[in-house]
Amino acid sequence: MRSTFKTIFYVNGSKEKNGIVPIMGRVTINGTIAQFSCKQSISKELWDAKGNKAKGKSREAMAVNYALDNIKAQITKHYQRLSDREAFVTAEMVRNAYQGIGTEYETLLRAFDKENEAFAKRVGKDRSINTYNKHLIVRKYVAEFIKKQYKRADMAMNELTEDFIRDFCLYLRNEVGLAQSSVWIYSTPLKHIVTTAHYHGKIPRNPFALYHVDPDYKEREYLTEKELRIISTVKLDTLNDEFARDLFIFGCWTGISFIDIKNLTTDNLVEMNGAKWIVSKRQKTGVPFRIKLMDIPMQIIKRYEPFRTDKRLFNMGAYSSINKRIKEVAKKCGIEKRISFHCFRHHLLSYSLKISSLYEYLYKIGNDLETSKVL
Repeated sequence: MRSTFKTIFYVNGSKEKNGIVPIMGRVTINGTIAQFSCKQSISKELWDAKGNKAKGKSREAMAVNYALDNIKAQITKHYQRLSDREAFVTAEMVRNAYQGIGTEYETLLRAFDKENEAFAKRVGKDRSINTYNKHLIVRKYVAEFIKKQYKRADMAMNELTEDFIRDFCLYLRNEVGLAQSSVWIYSTPLKHIVTTAHYHGKIPRNPFALYHVDPDYKEREYLTEKELRIISTVKLDTLNDEFARDLFIFGCWTGISFIDIKNLTTDNLVEMNGAKWIVSKRQKTGVPFRIKLMDIPMQIIKRYEPFRTDKRLFNMGAYSSINKRIKEVAKKCGIEKRISFHCFRHHLLSYSLKISSLYEYLYKIGNDLETSKVL
């Protein structure tokens, strides 16, 4: 028996408000009927009841017709998919599949919400709050992209194609204004969500498997031995600038990241074989590390010992505040490189080891520090 399948659109005149009417859709299959809201509205005089679409070439009419064509294509796709695996398909089944109701297929934003909810429970344990916030931002951008590109509130996972992520990356670059490196970072959670759905059998294939985003790696800046000497010995006007500079130098000599320096306490100072060591774990990965303290980082620790309010070695402020001061110090030294606190992670420690002359004048506790407040 030949199946009769049809999708039409109409306006609900009973809900007219100020000349604006909502657009509805109707699916009919072999005598079964299912209606749904298209999430679209239009001026009543622009609607062509006979043609089931908006009249004319106005911006409003073209936008509405584009959205309706997209809806019709999606419904047709769901109907074909259901027909391939079901002996009997009803209009309600197709409508529900389109809306993501009562099917085994997950919707993209719902999957994002579940993933973020699970991620939130791991914050402070093996995940950071900054990474969680990044995932929330990606979810927001994906929702905005779906609304702009497809005129819908969500999409079923099985509807996704490689074009989706390609267009999403273009959206992040051209509409949101992100750099290519940020596009790469923000596309990673999206790829993870879809890959996970495929792994758990939610979708038959991974549509993003062959799509790769270029991270656009840039050459990392680092300080030369001469530049490190200059930034270490320059006379600074404020104690806050000195504190930021000292933390930077501490990082150069130890290789410890900003957040891990901030987390250091007196409990992390351990004496082994007559030498002082830092024994801790990385906050980002939980991987333990041990670093032997040489004279300069040890002098920095002692210099700020009088200003501790708890067990923390340094009373550090926000990364942005200290990073700003580092940039100001570099500028004062005539260093035109894009210096940041993280820069020392790309710095060759061998440069630091050569600067033995720094011991003579670096990090001496001045009398002015006794009553001064640092960050």
